[in-house]
Amino acid sequence: MNKKIILMFVFGMFLFSLTFVSAETSYCAERTITGLWCQNVPLSQVDQNFQSSPTSCEATKYCGLGCCYDSNEGTCMRNTPEIVCTQKQGVWQDSASCEVPQCDLGCCLIGTEAAFVPKQRCKKLSSIYGLDIIFRTDITNEVQCILSTTSDKKGACVFEEEFQTTCKFTTKKECLDLKLENVSFHEDYLCSAPELGTDCARTEKTTCVDGKDGVFFLDSCGNVANIYDASRIKDPLYWTKILDVGGSCNSAGSNADSATCGNCDYYLGSTCKSYARSTDKKRPQYGDNICRNLSCNFEGKNYQHGETWCADSKGLKNTLPGSRAFRMVCYNGEVSVEPCADFRQEVCIQSDIDGFSTAACRANRWQDCVNQEKKKDCENLDKRDCTWISGSTVQCVPNFAPGFDFWSTDEGGQAEEICSQASVTCSVTCEKGLSGSTTCESTPKGCGDEKGLNAAWEAKQNLVCGGLGDCGVKLNYMGQKGFNEIGD
Repeated sequence: MNKKIILMFVFGMFLFSLTFVSAETSYCAERTITGLWCQNVPLSQVDQNFQSSPTSCEATKYCGLGCCYDSNEGTCMRNTPEIVCTQKQGVWQDSASCEVPQCDLGCCLIGTEAAFVPKQRCKKLSSIYGLDIIFRTDITNEVQCILSTTSDKKGACVFEEEFQTTCKFTTKKECLDLKLENVSFHEDYLCSAPELGTDCARTEKTTCVDGKDGVFFLDSCGNVANIYDASRIKDPLYWTKILDVGGSCNSAGSNADSATCGNCDYYLGSTCKSYARSTDKKRPQYGDNICRNLSCNFEGKNYQHGETWCADSKGLKNTLPGSRAFRMVCYNGEVSVEPCADFRQEVCIQSDIDGFSTAACRANRWQDCVNQEKKKDCENLDKRDCTWISGSTVQCVPNFAPGFDFWSTDEGGQAEEICSQASVTCSVTCEKGLSGSTTCESTPKGCGDEKGLNAAWEAKQNLVCGGLGDCGVKLNYMGQKGFNEIGD
């Protein structure tokens, strides 16, 4: 408890006060009552369940400072008490400055970023960001480490050659590796920049660049400049510094077939190609390259690059033998055909979002249709592809009748097994009365009369038969009539 003795002296109109304080002894608490570790506090703040002594923590062994290494995070904490390190499940070593092998620093290169950290921390960062790393021990300080990430920055590399000031558009590393006299690198500048005073001037030439979509200007030294924009061919500023795609002409569009803008976008359906009279609708105003339109024309309809759609063969709508589903793909201006599984074991499904179609082949789920006894179960599209035909011998049949080797003559084959489920015999018994009138009864009921089969009943049975698969007598997808007797 602090003791204060206050003496007051009054002289004339002035008041003087003197305060005398007796300081309370400070203790090094291994833990305080508030949960802090290794703190210099009054005795009243000491947690009596832990060590303490009336001295500074720096003079104690139990709060001595050292290096705490966290192997999980790969971090090293300097000047850390042993008890604090243990609580954090770290490994403590008697080296306040962390001069231990686990804490040796290096340059951790992660993508385009860098950090001067221990090797284990570098590995941890790799797992966090899902990127490959490079750990360089030859870089010995943080400044060098950070600067190393700028080596791939592009710009104008200016140097002297044959008494001329010339230029090469390249990376900073490649520029400095030239090891020429009077070489200088100008980040983000084009070689045609007037202030650089090089012999590289603007031209009307263009080129395509590997790995990039757009059409680019070329300078007189053959260096790549900004994206081709006919309206800025004589603009000095456009030939001075690098502009990104967003700062170039019509950055929101594909610029397919544009004569004036080379800002192509592969994902929007265009890419840089040499102009071809036979395929390109327009000729570029300058240069010999253009944003080639990658869309496709199929049966009189245009499809965008990357679109897929269903194109069924003849007879698929009626599931005729030999018919099949196909998935069509528009890619780089060409249409390719991807057949779905044969025997209609797959169907093609298609969706359209804002005029862009996407299609896929998926399994035809017909196998357990005939086992469904309720209309609700039959038409449960989450589980199967079936349809309900009331009043027939088989009421639940596939939406997309499967195909099979109906030509096989093996007894008990797939064709016979499936088609036999729809087989039904119509028996008609007629009795002629004394008055000359005829009364007929049929089994099953309503299937026929004295004139023969009931047309409506026959049509329904044929619908069931055809719905099960390649059963019955029908035309194939080429319009030819079947001849095999199995399932007839």
